[in-house]
Order: sequence, then structure tokens, then C-alpha cells
Amino acid sequence: MKKTITCFTLCALLMALGTSAWAQQPIKIPRIGWLTGGSPGSYRLDAFRLGLRELGYVEGKNIAIEWRVADGQRDRVPALAADLVRLKVDVILTGSATDTRAAKAATTTIPIVMTNDGDPVGNGFVASLARPGGNITGLSTLAPELAGKRFDLLKEIVPRLSRVAVFGTSTSASNALEIKEVEAAAAAIGVTLQYFDVLVLKDIEPAFRAASKGRAEAVLWLVSGGLVTPAQAQAAFRNSKANLPTIYDRQIRVEAGGLMSYGVDSAALDRRSATFVDKILKGAKPADLPVEQPMKFEFVINLKTAKQIGLTIPQWTLMKADRVIR
Repeated sequence: MKKTITCFTLCALLMALGTSAWAQQPIKIPRIGWLTGGSPGSYRLDAFRLGLRELGYVEGKNIAIEWRVADGQRDRVPALAADLVRLKVDVILTGSATDTRAAKAATTTIPIVMTNDGDPVGNGFVASLARPGGNITGLSTLAPELAGKRFDLLKEIVPRLSRVAVFGTSTSASNALEIKEVEAAAAAIGVTLQYFDVLVLKDIEPAFRAASKGRAEAVLWLVSGGLVTPAQAQAAFRNSKANLPTIYDRQIRVEAGGLMSYGVDSAALDRRSATFVDKILKGAKPADLPVEQPMKFEFVINLKTAKQIGLTIPQWTLMKADRVIR
């Protein structure tokens, strides 16, 4: 009897120790890698975190985020992408086509979620928007008609507009589509276009100077989003002393000192990207997750900049704005 009791006691003790050891095993939480060659504004990061919280994720508790930010030094992006791959993160989020290309080169197995991309198909990241087919999916900003809308807004603030400088990036897959939209809008009202190919940061300042010397009355910015940071673009604008009304694609460029922007709501895309992360962590494959296109757009005006360049924004244009920086 004593032997039986002793045996039961030992078994119970071993089970208790085993249960205790199992209970003390650390719970593995998923790790997300955020990769950007720029310097993302806090509103973008906050939007992504908000999207995660809405899905039940809290950074530091049940999800971890590895931030890799190049702060405008684009040549660092491939190394940062490789670093995230070495860490074996569960998902990589990219901030631009430049970042997605670096992540794509670094891994064919880790899921990659584009927070925004001008033309995922044209860039060769996905086979189609409906069926990406690889390890990349996410959100696209492909909306060539926005370029025509920006042109119309320039016409509103410069009523006698006759010559517009168009800054684009010929190596960007979406550039040709946007140029086509602008050409149609310009031809309809007899406006002459001047093209400037901006491939690297050092191209911007000379382009502004040349546009001014060429008697351009405004600038339409179609430069690839991942090429330069907003601060770098505005520094080039100031140094050129061109003082030309310029409309951009993103509000972050207006916050940095640009005049106007009309485009997709970047914060909304970052918030939405959390849903892709959630689906992937729950077992979905990027190849089967359709790329989403933008649904929400915003028009932002910086009145401080308008005053600096001696421009009066018409009241009816101000009334259209989603946000006015005073």
C-alpha cells in the first residue's frame, strides 16, 4: 500500500513539475518588419498601430514590430531588407516601390505587404491585382486619373495657366499612364507641358530652376514616391528659389512645406494594411489575397506656403480642401 501511495505521489509530483515547466514556456509572438527608405510621418505609424489595435493586436504584448527606416538614404534599403530576413520576421511591410523591390530581392518566402504602390503589376511585384501569385500583396495607389485632377486644381489657382512643368520619373511603371492623363487635360485647354525626368535627388533642384527659366507658371509633381523624402523635396524647392505653385501626390509633402496635394489618404492605407497582416498571420497566403485599390482621396492646401510665394488661393478652391494648413 505504501509503495502504491509513494508511486502515485511521485507521478503527481512529476506531472506538477512538467505542467509548471510547460506553463513557464515563453509564448512566441509574431514579429512584423516595417521597411521604408524614407522617414515615415508619425501619422502613418499611428495609423498602422490603430489598425492593429482594432484587430486585437497590441505592440509589445501580442505582436512585435521591427522598424527599419533609412531616413532618405535609399542605398541602405537592401541591407535593411536583408536584416529583416535574417531576423525571420513573419511579415514584411514596405512603404514604397523601392522598398518592395528590395524586400522582393531579399526573400521569396516571407510574406510582403505593400502599404502603397503606384503600379504593382507594372513593377513586376504581382501577376495581377486579383491573383498576386507570389509572396507579395497589399495596397495599390494606382489611379492615373488623379494626375488629371491635380492638373485641374493648378488651373484653378493659376487662372491664366499656359505652361506647366511636369516632374516625373521615367523608370516608374505608373509614370506613362499619368503622363497620358495630363496630356489629355492640357490639350483640352491649350496648355503647353514641359517634361523633367527626376531619377535621383540631385535632379530636383536643377529641374525647378529650369522650369522657372522656361517660363513655367506651375509644377505638377509625378515623381516616384520612394525617390526622395518630403523634406528633401522642399529643401530643393527652396534652394532653387523658383517660387512656382506646385501640386504633389501626398499630404506629407504639404506638411513639409509644399503648396498643395491631391491623392490617396496614406494613413488610411497604412491602417488598412493591418488587415493583410492579420489574414497572413492566421494562415492566408499572399498569392491568394487580392491587391486593394484606393477608395479615399484627400485635398490639402498649405496657406503658409501660398503666402510665401505670393499666391492667393481662390475661396472656392479652399472650400474643396479636406484640410487647410494655416
